[in-house]
Amino acid sequence: MTSHPPLTVRTATGLTTIVCLSGALGPDTCLDLARELRQPLDQAGRDGQPLVLDMAGVRSVSIAACQALRLATDHLAHAPVLVVGAAPSVRAVLERGKLPGVRIHDTLGDALAVLPDSVSDTTRQRAARLSHEADDLRDEVFGLRARARTRTLIGVAQGILLARYGLPGPDAAFALLREGSQRHNVPLRVLASAVVTAPPPYSDVQWFTGRSTRALLPAGGFLQSYDIDAHDRRQVLAAALHEATVVISDAKAAELHLTDPAQDDALVLEQHKGLDAAYRDQAALVTGPPYVCARAQHLREPVNVPDVAADPDLLLHPAGRALLDADSRALACVPLVTPDGHCTGTLTLHWTAPGSWLTDEQRYALDFLATETAAWRSWYRRTVVLNALEYLHQHRVARTSPRER
Repeated sequence: MTSHPPLTVRTATGLTTIVCLSGALGPDTCLDLARELRQPLDQAGRDGQPLVLDMAGVRSVSIAACQALRLATDHLAHAPVLVVGAAPSVRAVLERGKLPGVRIHDTLGDALAVLPDSVSDTTRQRAARLSHEADDLRDEVFGLRARARTRTLIGVAQGILLARYGLPGPDAAFALLREGSQRHNVPLRVLASAVVTAPPPYSDVQWFTGRSTRALLPAGGFLQSYDIDAHDRRQVLAAALHEATVVISDAKAAELHLTDPAQDDALVLEQHKGLDAAYRDQAALVTGPPYVCARAQHLREPVNVPDVAADPDLLLHPAGRALLDADSRALACVPLVTPDGHCTGTLTLHWTAPGSWLTDEQRYALDFLATETAAWRSWYRRTVVLNALEYLHQHRVARTSPRER
């Protein structure tokens, strides 16, 4: 967040209000920050209940933004705003600001534990349950941003279908895309990318010719050991991350990117484990270095970063600062390379201690997992995604949405 208002997501009950902020709170956001806080502060004051400011998604706070927060909360020294989840760099700025109307805590549970006795146990219990809702809200914020990044791609796919099939309008094209996505369990963004990059249909009857709809899935490997449906993209990617972080290594977090042909093979964050919202926001769409995954994609070989704090390229980049804020100090990334030498994605592991290295046995197992995942991805694109495109082609009969009727 730089030139637009801080993104605020709020959940409220009659007992507690949680305000989630995300992005970078710079000098140009001070007025917006004050405006966003005014209503929940007034509401909390009227209800006599604590206000929680969840800053887990905030990447940075300027001195000016800190002063704006002080002006908004100075009068609350008797019933301070509870700030939770702030990254170390953000917390340091807030602490230097000496805000009398703010109390900083690591977690919501810590904050609620020090509330005055006048706050009932019921309030504490219900407010504690909101911590899980706050996590969901941060995921929702990330999801909204991810959808915003791919809105143009989906719009281009709609335009192609609209022109190719003479559909009555954009809503009809979107309905066709959504139907194909749901029928074949292919994410809408992935199907839209395929529409944009695939060659024009071969005939009125077939999109493709000379292909088998039942291409053989690579045998054995982690897919067999987890007994999951290879058609279920989310299940497969989650299993790959579990294998990497639990079975193979002791990594505290992991991220799995796949390439998008419609965006010049940019790396899209498809699945993660243990990453915080601020870093996920940075790594959602990677187009090049200094990201470690981009380095591995370019080199088509593993890349290790023994200490993020000692990597000059990363340290000067927002992604590097987000890594340090999330306590990710060491990284190991392997590319997902197909037998023909095409890099179709990357798998990155995170450790909290600098200098964390994989053993030779772990490296071998991780390389093997990357090869298996690349083979699955190749099969998925040649089979499941192309089947979804065939479905669009064969069910292109004009349809109208309720808004078009």
